[in-house]
Amino acid sequence: MTRVISSLLRLVAGLLVAISAATWAATKPAIETIAQKVNQLLETEAVRSVQPAPVNGLYEVVLKSGELIYTNEAVSHFIVGAIIDAKTKENLTEKRLDAINKIDFSSLPLKDAFVVKKGNGQRVIASFEDPNCTFCKRLAKELQGVDNITQYVFLYPILGNDSREKAKRIWCADDPAKAWTEWMLDGKLPPEGRCDLSAIERNVALGQRLGIGGTPTLFLKDGSRIAGFLPAAKLEERLKGAD
Repeated sequence: MTRVISSLLRLVAGLLVAISAATWAATKPAIETIAQKVNQLLETEAVRSVQPAPVNGLYEVVLKSGELIYTNEAVSHFIVGAIIDAKTKENLTEKRLDAINKIDFSSLPLKDAFVVKKGNGQRVIASFEDPNCTFCKRLAKELQGVDNITQYVFLYPILGNDSREKAKRIWCADDPAKAWTEWMLDGKLPPEGRCDLSAIERNVALGQRLGIGGTPTLFLKDGSRIAGFLPAAKLEERLKGAD
């Protein structure tokens, strides 16, 4: 009896491998075709990856910008939005985006950022921000109510020449962290100064490689990404999850 069961188990395992291989053989050409069609429609090499979505008949398309959209095999329609599991109410799109956009926090070049520290600084975040970004200013105000945090601020002036000029003033200030805080909270800019500005250029290049298309963009210590403004209470929740 034991030999019969063992033989059956080996047979089932072999069938599963064969089915899996056959499914991949059928899926891989479709995935490549979908990527080509999406690139053609968007008129650029925009696609980072394609794979079956958690809903039959749909494919997940991750763009190099970090965005996630869905399409069918014919690429006749795009769906922009979240897929929610009806039973668990879990946002599957948000969960997938978190996984896709996660980074190795230790790989960030912290020397190209300045540090804003509160309390014991035990909790750590990094933020990519533009000095003219309205939501960055709202974030700065919200962070006044978040204690025991170390914030590495990467100047990321992507909103035009005026943003670059302000970023230069802040970076070249005697105390960039103080200059940043005074500008974001009180609208007070430091005088023009002269210093090595290569860090700002490196930040812009890094942000582009990471697919950061808007500010503020935050990274928690576990590498998870927060795209956009969060109120203090929501940020506290995310910080607890990243500890």
